[in-house]
Amino acid sequence: MAKVGIIMGSDSDLGIMKEAGDILQQFGAEYDYTVCSAHRLPAETAEYAATAMEKGYEVIIAGAGGAAHLPGVIAAYTVLPVIGVPIKTSTLSGVDSLYSIVQMPKGIPVATVAINGSANAGLLALQIIALHDNDIRVKLLEYRKKMAADVKKKDLSLKEIGADAYLKQQSPK
Repeated sequence: MAKVGIIMGSDSDLGIMKEAGDILQQFGAEYDYTVCSAHRLPAETAEYAATAMEKGYEVIIAGAGGAAHLPGVIAAYTVLPVIGVPIKTSTLSGVDSLYSIVQMPKGIPVATVAINGSANAGLLALQIIALHDNDIRVKLLEYRKKMAADVKKKDLSLKEIGADAYLKQQSPK
């Protein structure tokens, strides 16, 4: 079974990064969490990335906020796919994190998802794994079919009861 590493720069990122783990768990993929700061633990971060392949990782999801260098540092030390998750910050609402991750120099790519988009990072990791894992591929196809069916069901409900009633049933009580 494929293994995904979920690494974050601070334990304060865990609430967001757990969404990636929840997705991976839903599909039966093996994963683990690590807290390791690119700035406060640079040697440990380099070691994590340099040994990731021998530890059985196939994809690394790296979340960081602010001067979000963690995904790039991880990518510099491994040829495994790295998916960066920019974490929303109070200072610049995560735009600083997004720019730090998405603007990697030529030769060291990091795939980047939306600010706080770790659920999509988990799905992207699964899509990478699905290139060689038929069970994951089948589960992803079923997941997509279920999403489509859910949208059709919502559309039917909207048409049946009208916009006002539909919005009323969506409101928190």
